[in-house]
Amino acid sequence: MTHVVTEACIRCKYTDCVDVCPVDAFREGPNFLVIDPGECIDCTLCIPECPVDAILPEDDLSEAQREYAVLNAELAKAWPSIVASHAPLPDADAWAGVGEKRQWLESGTPAAAGTPSSPSTHREDS
Repeated sequence: MTHVVTEACIRCKYTDCVDVCPVDAFREGPNFLVIDPGECIDCTLCIPECPVDAILPEDDLSEAQREYAVLNAELAKAWPSIVASHAPLPDADAWAGVGEKRQWLESGTPAAAGTPSSPSTHREDS
């Protein structure tokens, strides 16, 4: 079993989880992090570090979240390793409570990140 970064991370990219990973399993994309399933040792240290609860054990993924296990594995092959935390995306706090963010996932490399869009029109009513 591995751990998986899910939709809640998209457009936030808090990197607190990176500092506690003993095997440098995280990979960084423009607006999302993933865990390399070949590197993850299931230590669970990253889970409580994520302020948006985006990291789950693969076995605990809901049916709707299962695509993120595949995305983590695929994107981990293309994205560079991240071994130290840095500031989240500038509008991370605004995006933290937004649901259904899959459409906003950028699969390029971090240097190819696009211009951010405002989350104000994409918030779900609470």
